[in-house]
Amino acid sequence: MTDDIWTRAEPESPCIKICVIHPEARLCTGCLRSIDEITAWGRLSPEERRSIMAELPARKPQIAKRRGGRAGRQGRRSSGES
Repeated sequence: MTDDIWTRAEPESPCIKICVIHPEARLCTGCLRSIDEITAWGRLSPEERRSIMAELPARKPQIAKRRGGRAGRQGRRSSGES
């Protein structure tokens, strides 16, 4: 069975199935869309989707890397030791 029946001639979703909203930027860390854009995606025209998709690469710097886990602990340990 194939998915050919569901193929449409419109921009695909940028979703990569990593759906986590960055707390400060309020953007999905996977696709870089806002919650409002994700919610409205199915109702947007192909032109509106293309416009949003063209903006997504410029949003990447808004997502700051977290310094947690092992890398964060190592940084705190080395700065706290004398």
